Amino acid sequence: MYYRVEDKYIVYDDQIAYLRERLKDIMERDSHSQNGSYLIRSIYFDDIRNSALYEIESGIDDRTKIRIRSYNADDSFIRLEEKSKKSGFTHKESAMISKETVMGLIENPSLAQAHQASGYLLKEDGFLFRKVYASMNTRLLHPVNIVEYEREAFVEKNGNVRITFDRNIGASTDVGSFFDKNIRAVPTMEAGAHVLEVKYDELLPDYIRKIVDFGSLQRCAFSKYYYARQIKEGNGDIL
Repeated sequence: MYYRVEDKYIVYDDQIAYLRERLKDIMERDSHSQNGSYLIRSIYFDDIRNSALYEIESGIDDRTKIRIRSYNADDSFIRLEEKSKKSGFTHKESAMISKETVMGLIENPSLAQAHQASGYLLKEDGFLFRKVYASMNTRLLHPVNIVEYEREAFVEKNGNVRITFDRNIGASTDVGSFFDKNIRAVPTMEAGAHVLEVKYDELLPDYIRKIVDFGSLQRCAFSKYYYARQIKEGNGDIL
């Protein structure tokens, strides 16, 4: 199985501006970009025991998350993804999924409807769909929230490097609004705080490392899903 390094940092607007200015001359913009950035919207799934949530909370390193993701609210390009983490490295499996299937999964997102909703996955072809179908029937895997943010991304073929700035991260428990043009997303971080992710294969090229590795950046363990689950809809209070 193919794993990658994924380092995360909390960054602020001035740090993003500094890094962008340094990176733009040596890395390419991501192909999804529209005017420099693009919108990512994901539905995250968890099981009857909230295993994905508590594994993060407990610091368990070997863990897996299931999500459905769209870009720029384009309902013709949606992916089902399984993201795994093991010994500090990450691996992602993904498959295109139809809007019809996603609608079937989110129309009745409750635990009680997990088994019935899982049948929509059988309309899709591929091992990943069968895997998620099994989890929906045995563990009552079900959609629990939406995470949305703006991503600015730079890529470099040497080392298969991907550097992203994820800004204005928000969350909603209204998974049925996934295809709405705009959703009511509650901020999950303090104003002005964003997330930098540095992803690469075995080695990060020195000319990129020297730019990213400046003194004020502190690497951290950060999960957008975990922070999103702390939000209670209505008043934005922490659960």
